[in-house]
Amino acid sequence: MKPIIRVAVIALVSSLAFAGEKLASDIPHSSAQGTVDIIVQYKSFAAGKTVEAMGGLGKIHRNFRSIPATHMTVPIAMIQSLASNPQVVYISPNRTTKSLLDITTQTVYANPLWSEGWDGTGVGVAVIDSGVALKQDLAAKDGLHSRVVFSESFVQGEDGSDQYGHGTHVAGIVAANGAQSTGPNFTHTFKGVAPNASIVNLRVLDANGNGQESDVIAAIDEAIALKDKYNIRVINLSLGHPVYESFQLDPLCKAVEAAWKAGITVVTAAGNMGRDNSLGTLGYATINSPGNDPYVITVGSMNANGTPWRSDDKIDSYSSKGPTLLDHVVKPDLMAPGNNVVSLLASPNCTIATQHPETLIAEATYEKSGRGLSSDYYMLSGTSMATPVVSGAAALMLQANPSLTPDEIKARMMKTATKQFARYTTSTALGLSGTFETQQDIFAVGAGYLDIATAITNKDPVDFQALSPVAHYNAQTQTVTLVSANALIWGSSVNSSALIWGDNVIWGDNVIWGDNVIWGDNVIWGDNVIWGDSTTQGFAIIWGDNVIWGDNVIWGDNVIWGDSNT
Repeated sequence: MKPIIRVAVIALVSSLAFAGEKLASDIPHSSAQGTVDIIVQYKSFAAGKTVEAMGGLGKIHRNFRSIPATHMTVPIAMIQSLASNPQVVYISPNRTTKSLLDITTQTVYANPLWSEGWDGTGVGVAVIDSGVALKQDLAAKDGLHSRVVFSESFVQGEDGSDQYGHGTHVAGIVAANGAQSTGPNFTHTFKGVAPNASIVNLRVLDANGNGQESDVIAAIDEAIALKDKYNIRVINLSLGHPVYESFQLDPLCKAVEAAWKAGITVVTAAGNMGRDNSLGTLGYATINSPGNDPYVITVGSMNANGTPWRSDDKIDSYSSKGPTLLDHVVKPDLMAPGNNVVSLLASPNCTIATQHPETLIAEATYEKSGRGLSSDYYMLSGTSMATPVVSGAAALMLQANPSLTPDEIKARMMKTATKQFARYTTSTALGLSGTFETQQDIFAVGAGYLDIATAITNKDPVDFQALSPVAHYNAQTQTVTLVSANALIWGSSVNSSALIWGDNVIWGDNVIWGDNVIWGDNVIWGDNVIWGDSTTQGFAIIWGDNVIWGDNVIWGDNVIWGDSNT
């Protein structure tokens, strides 16, 4: 049986307390002993200074720059006192974490753009992950300088190197130039989507894939601060955590929104829980945070089936589906190839390669005279791999038109995405028995399959916020409709008259999603069906008031030895 490699696993405190609207559900009881590592959000930056000046509540580790929040350690007995301060908005734990490319680029139509000069030159992509190794495929065109233009580690005592192996693979999907697989002796060249983009390496995971949420937020802070120096226009987050609260309270969601509003397109993984039916939801409502945020581009995974054409492509059974828990945001936004993707190997000694040698590939798979296992490339699967495909696409669009805003990139990608899907698809998971049937509806495939060539040429004006909409259930009519996320963000009443984006035709349901992804079979959804087959249990959990996940939930994105190509 081939294993599932988890980039990160959250260890929940055994005693959970629903201690009021200011406290996250996984904050320990105030009667518990010891201290707890927390993130405290304030009404404003000035309010944070006021609370900090009170003193006596514990040790302050970091004040964040992009959001009014502080990472601190306090006695558990003091949490209630801290929450009672009128300047404090929300307190959540600093959640503990553990954590073929030539075909991929052809499938999303990137290859023809390179000959036209669109290769990501001058665009910086921040990879917030396990580090990035200095591989030859990430060198500049002169072969002498690295396109990893900046490295910083937020893992205490470690540098920006990639001991785990995940971040380098991700960076290669974004920007590898194929130097180690180019020439007459090679049968495949493994180039990334934007093979001359610059990489900003912000390491947040250690050699075992362990990390802290506070470090991810700090890395986003740094990307915003370095935006102008390195022209950082894209952040890639192939990680996340379970949804514990509304995106309006989640500090990680607030951080990605700050980056988005600073002009940086944030691309994040949907998660790999699409096979999970432990709560009777058939894999629905399994999107991770910050992929649940309506601002960011959330990416699900498609299986390219080992071919450069799309006619045989289908959703990967592990790709997480929406709507999001609590807020019911329609996710994912886009799909991209993520199954069995060959990209850069940090080192044959990195943790993933040594613990899971089945991820390694033979040199003979891409080199005529190849012998033994490759020391440059290996194969991983997951929405972690699909996410940098979209990040690379954003880099190409920004090179072609540097004035594009994150909203313009998101809207144009979604509008031009391919929307022709078979209604149902069946997959066989490698290493697992049985098959998985998936309905490729709006909560499974979003707006469709990324088409870079069409997105880069699209000139439609986007004079609105491209917020992912919200699925609204009307108990009286037993129908589900889409409404603008603005109604949720600004506290307006959500009603069916606010369908989609009102008068903005470009963001209308038929334009962005199309008829082929807005349907389903179950009569409970009424005439406006946008959801697949479901059960009463799953429906109650997703739209109910008491949503509680079990103790063993996934933080981050699994690296899965993916679906079968048969």
